[in-house]
Amino acid sequence: MHGLQAIPRSRVYSEVARQLQTRIVNKLKPGDMLPPERELVRRFGVSRGSIRDAIRSLEVLGLLEPRQGIGTVVREPSAEAVLTQVASALLQEQKVIRELLDVRNIIEPALARRAALHATSEQIAEMHAILDHQTETVRAGGTGIKEDSAFHYAIALAADNGTMMKLVRVLMDLLHEARERFTQKAGRAEKSLAGHWRILTSLERRDEDGAEQAMRRHLSEIERLVLEKL
Repeated sequence: MHGLQAIPRSRVYSEVARQLQTRIVNKLKPGDMLPPERELVRRFGVSRGSIRDAIRSLEVLGLLEPRQGIGTVVREPSAEAVLTQVASALLQEQKVIRELLDVRNIIEPALARRAALHATSEQIAEMHAILDHQTETVRAGGTGIKEDSAFHYAIALAADNGTMMKLVRVLMDLLHEARERFTQKAGRAEKSLAGHWRILTSLERRDEDGAEQAMRRHLSEIERLVLEKL
């Protein structure tokens, strides 16, 4: 089974189960056999006990079935097994989104503070133009996600740190789908826009504390709205 990866001892059984579940769902079909235990031990680089525990957990989920004298066979997934997989995926998505939002809370208030100190008049003018355009988009019924991202990029650029600029770009891209979902409900795009204007007002005043606080408030509001949709 190509593509399986050796894993650290600290999370052996659950990680073996995760990799096997992904393999079963994406590559195998009902009636296919799992490789023998000794082969899985060699492929994963873990103990036979860890392999057995992982297989047992997938049997409980209804994905595998032990057959006497034959081995372990992939089952036709039941409705319960499908729902369990969906629930597991949703829980993983929630965990990742929460962690990404946490990273934003760590770095973006500091970037806003630095931008208040370092932003040029041209950069401030560019941010103003972005928010003017976002205002038009939101009033026309759009989500304003494109302008939203551009505004946060502009702050990172004004903070004069190229590495942080790249990090913000990655964060915004990873959170794009969740942000699209939360802005669909009436009034939420407007709330995000209002937060942007508060941040820009502090930047224009060169108010470092105000910019940092405005960014914290904005991210807190966005986090609450995003998590509400999960």
